[in-house]
Amino acid sequence: MKKKDVPSLVKDERLIKKRRDQIVKAAVHLFNQKGYHKATTREVAQASGFSIGTLYEYIGSKEDILYLVCDAVYDEVVEKWETLMDENLHGLDRLYQVIEAYFRVVDDLQNEVLVMYQESKSLSEEALSYVLEKEMRMKEMFEKELIKAKELELIQIEEGQLSMVCHNILVAGHMWTFRRWALHKEYTIDTYCKWQINQLFYGLSVNKSATKTITKVQQNLETEGTV
Repeated sequence: MKKKDVPSLVKDERLIKKRRDQIVKAAVHLFNQKGYHKATTREVAQASGFSIGTLYEYIGSKEDILYLVCDAVYDEVVEKWETLMDENLHGLDRLYQVIEAYFRVVDDLQNEVLVMYQESKSLSEEALSYVLEKEMRMKEMFEKELIKAKELELIQIEEGQLSMVCHNILVAGHMWTFRRWALHKEYTIDTYCKWQINQLFYGLSVNKSATKTITKVQQNLETEGTV
């Protein structure tokens, strides 16, 4: 799916990126407060620090703003996620850390993620297809890790179950934002990561040796102060 071409009257790519980053940041705040439909482009311009005329030098429509938000959020989630993943880890240590890193990135970007999922339905069909395709790439990252764990006989998972498990992981991350009004009163992000991954691993019928490894992984993380 081809990326949507958002029109700009400005030709300086660095300036375009700078201004659009400002627009995205302001829009996330406003869309969280008022919703996409109630927030106006004039309000987004004001919150961005420039006039409505200047705003339209970098976008063509209000939908362009929402598209830029959704596109930027996915890129930022993946970028932060990749920086947290330790390529030196293997086996269940690696799988545990990949999932935990994803949850922690969602926690860090919870306002952005919330806007993206609440408001993306307002995108045009073409723009929405592009945004949803980017989410499928995130799902594929989990699929690769689960397949590796299966090949090492660390987990038991049927071929048809693989996709469902990946969707469950993605939704578990989203839930931290969707139900934060309740979850944040009961859990810290540390306990949320620990218990969600526990449920996932035991649901995958890990073998006895792997179960001991999971416990050891958690103990190591607790010692390091990350859980």
